[in-house]
Amino acid sequence: MNFKEINKVYFLGIGGIGMSALARFFLAIGKTVYGYDRTHTALVKNLISEGAHIHFSENTELIPKNIDLVIYTPAIQKSNIEFQFFLKQKCKISKRSEVLGLITKDHFTVAIAGTHGKTTITSIIAHILKTNNSKITAFIGGISKNYSSNLIYTPDTEIFIVEADEYDRSFLALEPDIAVISSIDADHLDIYGNRDHLNESFQAFVSQIKAGGNLISRKGIKIFEESTINKLVYAINDTDANYFASNLKVDGSFYIFDLSLNGLQINNIKSNIPGRHNIENCVAAAAVSSLFGVKAGIIKEALELYSGVERRFDIRINTGEFIYIDDYAHHPEEIKTVINSVRELFPGKKITGVFQPHLFTRTRDFANGFAQSLALIDEVILLDIYPAREAPIDGINSTMLLNKIDIKQKNLFSKDELLIKIQDLDTDILISLGAGDIDQLVEPIERILLKKYNKKIS
Repeated sequence: MNFKEINKVYFLGIGGIGMSALARFFLAIGKTVYGYDRTHTALVKNLISEGAHIHFSENTELIPKNIDLVIYTPAIQKSNIEFQFFLKQKCKISKRSEVLGLITKDHFTVAIAGTHGKTTITSIIAHILKTNNSKITAFIGGISKNYSSNLIYTPDTEIFIVEADEYDRSFLALEPDIAVISSIDADHLDIYGNRDHLNESFQAFVSQIKAGGNLISRKGIKIFEESTINKLVYAINDTDANYFASNLKVDGSFYIFDLSLNGLQINNIKSNIPGRHNIENCVAAAAVSSLFGVKAGIIKEALELYSGVERRFDIRINTGEFIYIDDYAHHPEEIKTVINSVRELFPGKKITGVFQPHLFTRTRDFANGFAQSLALIDEVILLDIYPAREAPIDGINSTMLLNKIDIKQKNLFSKDELLIKIQDLDTDILISLGAGDIDQLVEPIERILLKKYNKKIS
């Protein structure tokens, strides 16, 4: 693909977090960007303000002529009117992952994969290298608070940093020089069928690391046999790992820790992001940075100034008497990690969790796991399942999941009911959890709670 010959790019599903980062990239390199999305979110509004031309109905009359490239997300149904239009017009249609692979193909690439943690690790690596004045472009699966964007762009980029998504085997479009794998928990079984096929896909991803490249994986992941690459591991409190954090201490809602990076020692780092799992993410990101020769002082400075990613253990309110946290967690292991981190940071507090299940298949495949993780909360509120790209499945609904959760305080609310009832909740900590459109409720929830506690939105 010759990007010099591409002037007009059209995005089907432009509002997705991965698609919007790619749209921002094309805007940054001077291309005209058009797109369709069904939802008028804050992210879409920002894209419009940055120069993208976006409409919100499936209407071929709104599509400009002479589009050079159409990019679509797997979330777009093949029955979509505009998708079918482009097929009939025999336009060049590519998946987002394919285009990302072409953009990075001839550049030094760092790809971060894993069923959990990849967005945070990607954003921390980008922040450290940006602090180091490295010439980077980063595609992030969330909005970095430090840069208020999911794209960090530098002209004449020397290093691409890419979140490598395992969904639909998208990461197999990448050929990284450095790869990180944070976790391989069973997920996306609607695509893979079983855990073995998921592992095989990760193995295929590893096989695409360039000869002589580096794989940095969390200790305990043991499926990789590739011999042409350097294999390194990271951990917490494990001196046998190449990279590890030690001497962790809780300081209010944050941590102080030491880092050992294959011989490079950095002490007394005060993290600005809560959660023990995020310390592990810091280790992975610092490990990558050390491979670029970033000095200890820069790594420490960057980690201490790193502000996190929206919807990743995102403390929205902390009045002292009440705390509201929002998180993207949509898998049983992620929910368990969030709850355990909250218990460690705020012991003895009553926790209420609002969870929106994401996908009928995921709810079906992990119903028992969800029930066990949600039972760690003192009070659970479920919303209806967010279907995304799926049709309903008989017998799979939030009532089924609610009945499996073995705690006394549990309810199923509609979104409207939630906003009415939430101001009367008797709790110390509220957590909103999920990967669907629950993100659209975060600001309304925040406004209600701030009014309740006589605070103003900053």
